[in-house]
Amino acid sequence: MLNRLASFCYHRRRWVVAAWILVFIGISALSGSVGNAFSQSFSLEGSDSQVATDLLKANSPADSSFLSGDIVFKADGGVTDPAVQAKMSQVFSSITTLDGVARVDSPYDPTGARQIAPGGKIAYAAVHFDQGLRNAPVATTTAVDKLVADAQGNGVQIELGGFAFAGEQGLGSTELIGLAAAAVILLLAFGSVLAMGLPIMTALFGLGVGIGVVGLLSHATTVPEFAIQLASMIGIGVGIDYALFIVTRYRQGLSEGMDPERAVIRAIDTAGRAVLFAGITVVISLLGMLLMGISFVQGLGLSAAAVVLVTMLAALTLLPAVLGFTGRNIDKLSIPGIGKNAHGSREGFWFKWSRFLQRHPWPFALGGLALLLALSIPMLSLQLGSSDDSSLPTTSTVRRAYDLKAEGFGAGASAPLLLVAELPAGTTPQAMLPLMQAVQNTPGVAVASPPIPSADGKIAIMQVIPTTSGQDPATTDLMQNLRDNVLPQAAAGTGVTVHVGGVTAIFADMAAKLQARLPIFIGVVLGLSFLLLMVVFRSIVVPIKAVIMNLLSISAAYGILVAVFQWGWGSSIFGLGNTGPIESFLPMMMFAILFGLSMDYEVFLLSRIKEEYDRTGNNELAVADGLSATARVITAAALIMVTVFGSFILGDQRVIKEFGLGLAVAVLIDASIVRMILVPATMELLGDANWWFPKWLQWLPQLHVEGHTEEDFDAEVIDLVEAENAKVLEPRP
Repeated sequence: MLNRLASFCYHRRRWVVAAWILVFIGISALSGSVGNAFSQSFSLEGSDSQVATDLLKANSPADSSFLSGDIVFKADGGVTDPAVQAKMSQVFSSITTLDGVARVDSPYDPTGARQIAPGGKIAYAAVHFDQGLRNAPVATTTAVDKLVADAQGNGVQIELGGFAFAGEQGLGSTELIGLAAAAVILLLAFGSVLAMGLPIMTALFGLGVGIGVVGLLSHATTVPEFAIQLASMIGIGVGIDYALFIVTRYRQGLSEGMDPERAVIRAIDTAGRAVLFAGITVVISLLGMLLMGISFVQGLGLSAAAVVLVTMLAALTLLPAVLGFTGRNIDKLSIPGIGKNAHGSREGFWFKWSRFLQRHPWPFALGGLALLLALSIPMLSLQLGSSDDSSLPTTSTVRRAYDLKAEGFGAGASAPLLLVAELPAGTTPQAMLPLMQAVQNTPGVAVASPPIPSADGKIAIMQVIPTTSGQDPATTDLMQNLRDNVLPQAAAGTGVTVHVGGVTAIFADMAAKLQARLPIFIGVVLGLSFLLLMVVFRSIVVPIKAVIMNLLSISAAYGILVAVFQWGWGSSIFGLGNTGPIESFLPMMMFAILFGLSMDYEVFLLSRIKEEYDRTGNNELAVADGLSATARVITAAALIMVTVFGSFILGDQRVIKEFGLGLAVAVLIDASIVRMILVPATMELLGDANWWFPKWLQWLPQLHVEGHTEEDFDAEVIDLVEAENAKVLEPRP
């Protein structure tokens, strides 16, 4: 099938390229015309926080929005100074008239005294939007920015806090840095400007279409606002790597004397199979997140899977068409002395390295294992959750708003818990006062506001300010204590049912749900990895080693994330604010992505080793030859991934920094310690046992990721060429 696809794209290259251009323009135009609907909404069916959110949406929609915002201000002369009060009251009044604003709770309102901090120098106003769980109108937040900027000065500092004013992140300098680094690596690998440009062109085309698809997906499902940056990170890295494998095999075919058509078909039949195998594996892994039952995670999985699928299709269709135009000119604009001997030989470094390693397998195997275990130690302290605004850089107005609020009201001021009480008919607010008193007397509670009934009287809302920040485990403990003990006891006999909701509770519930399901997800992914590799390589030992090493490499990456983001090691280097938990969905996303990437490298290396072993029956020489033939490409591909992923550490959003560092470190470990040390060392120690496959499993089908044999390939190419020539010579009616 891939041979026919390659032949079709080669001979109809003008139509294929034109089709990709039209798709790119069409998707971009459609996505631009309808805009996006990126969201910060969460759906946690069965959780207490979701019940609270549903009650708020039904009875008090403005209070249900995650996109409420704070206007936090500090006045040297006190916030109740007449001049300051007049200025800020005018700002609040103007904001109230803006499109999408439901109300502004001013500290100068009769019920707003609790919004003025002790000492009277800091206060805040809460801005509620009537857009439910969707983004506040951009024009509105822009107008708020201008009103605040105009009111700044004269001893008054004003900052904007909350989701509504956090802004959206799109393509920026981080992607450009990653692309520039990838270009340098490709130039060193190929030694040709034209060959260097082909993988980048393919990745950008796939990424452009993929981002448009993500924008359209946001209208059909919940897609978080940072999905674009995550899609960019994955799309650039995966797209360049997939194209790199194919271009490398194409150049190898030309160097062996093949004509361009045959080289293209051979490249797709071999490297293209590995690309198809790896791409489908990544897509399946990411789509596995649909089973988690959390809309936020499902949207991330769908978005990432869509981008990987599009970039894979670009590598398998657009690239062979462009190679048809390039022909033998692919090495034009070459740099003398660079990119030669790209396919390895027994005189090269990697063959000599393998032979040296094979003479000392035990020290290398034990040393590599010890290093991975040492890097994994911090993972034992892994805390899943959601970091608060204190993790943002101080250049962000949201971070400065957080700091002002914490200064005036305490660390928990930005992490309120919303108690939503279902009131039986005839219940008065006074009946809720004993419950409020019980909450106020609970250890860990700084302030419990009086209950405010909704307009229809069906619910009452209380705001509880903890003494600790939202990312502090003590706040989660307080939430559970309220749910399990304080609220049921205080409401006993009243007919009132109280639910704990709000952003802090939603994040805590999501972390608990993901943490409970993470071992199941990882187990399924590792099981799938084992089965696929067993079928591909007809071996029991090879897939067992792959599963163990995959687990070790990603554990080491988790350990480094904990050391940097939780413990604060090198936090100043990475431009971080305060330490905090690892985002609860990140380990799952990382595992799904890295599973496919490691499978890519695993198949690329082991298929070559297996090919040599089947040909010679000499395990030692097969390992050395296989490593020599693939190490250069794997190293180049890994370096591209590391630089692309690593460039995202320079971004502003903490979650993107976590993804960037985690993926970069995991790929670096996988391609260096695992592929270049542990795999050859353990294969040398195990010898022929690597390829043991019990007879009772011989019935399993075999997947050929290495392509057709030379004889079958020659016969099929001849048939394809004759068929294409017959179409050209066929008389027109």
